[in-house]
Amino acid sequence: MKACVIGTTTWGTTLAIVVGRKGASVALWARTASEAASLERHRQSPSLPGIPFPPTLSVTASLSQALQGADLVALGVPSQTVRQNVRRLRPHLKGSPIFLSLAKGLETETGLRMSQVMASELAPELHRHIAVLSGPNLAREIVQALPAATTVAAGTPETAQRARELLSTPQFYVYTSQDVAGVELGGALKNIIAIAAGMVEALGYGDNAKAALMTRGLAEMMAFGAACGASPDTFLGLSGMGDLVVTCASPLSRNHRVGIELAKGRSLKDIQADMREVAEGVPTTAAARELARRLGIRAPVTEQMYSVLFEGQDPRQAVRGLLWDLERIGLKE
Repeated sequence: MKACVIGTTTWGTTLAIVVGRKGASVALWARTASEAASLERHRQSPSLPGIPFPPTLSVTASLSQALQGADLVALGVPSQTVRQNVRRLRPHLKGSPIFLSLAKGLETETGLRMSQVMASELAPELHRHIAVLSGPNLAREIVQALPAATTVAAGTPETAQRARELLSTPQFYVYTSQDVAGVELGGALKNIIAIAAGMVEALGYGDNAKAALMTRGLAEMMAFGAACGASPDTFLGLSGMGDLVVTCASPLSRNHRVGIELAKGRSLKDIQADMREVAEGVPTTAAARELARRLGIRAPVTEQMYSVLFEGQDPRQAVRGLLWDLERIGLKE
């Protein structure tokens, strides 16, 4: 088996390492020749220090070389660059590999999920090979071979099962689903809730308040899912509740960290400048707000996070508006 991972993000590199440890041939594509040469020379990523690349993993800046003979093409790039990366790799494609999205976000300009973005850029005969991966998957724990589980979703059970076989290890268990919309929405929208949870934590409101916010957030995620034809059960699984819990609680979560820093009074611009990688909840908040309005969904957490991120509202005011008026915004006992 050969896998190609597009992008040297922490999560993309982690997946390349996980698959490479199985003995599979893995090509990790870097944007520049200098980055590829540096990664090959050091045989580890600066974002994952102390974690050596397996012998079967190679790094290249050549798309044709990376894609040659690939059974799996995983896009480990930020959600807002998925479209341009699919366009970039399209001329070099041969055969019918599985196209796996690792990004947890919505495209800002269109509100599309990543599977929809890929489908809009790939030939129709390749659509049945599109899959998405989502779950409570902190890269630094997975690359250390700590036990974890995730969900791979695809429109056909054959594609989902094939992806599961390619990705599963004894430490990284992969479940399958055909609810692509539900799996993607859970992974994307929980990042918005995680920003709010970080604010609650930094403001000193306690774990009870965070639990109330997460409960409201889950209800909001399910409302999006219902409007998009997803199964409500999906949001109670790994890609919904599971991912929500870990992203709202872990100090390894970038979105959680954004919320903490915002509550401390730092500007979003300064916070993002200090981050090595993208906090997907920021652009997803803008996309989800527009999607909610288009679908006629009440999304108070998304609206409040938008006001903080893009309109300068004070985080304390936004959080208090959510926590002190839970009944009005739809939280049920």
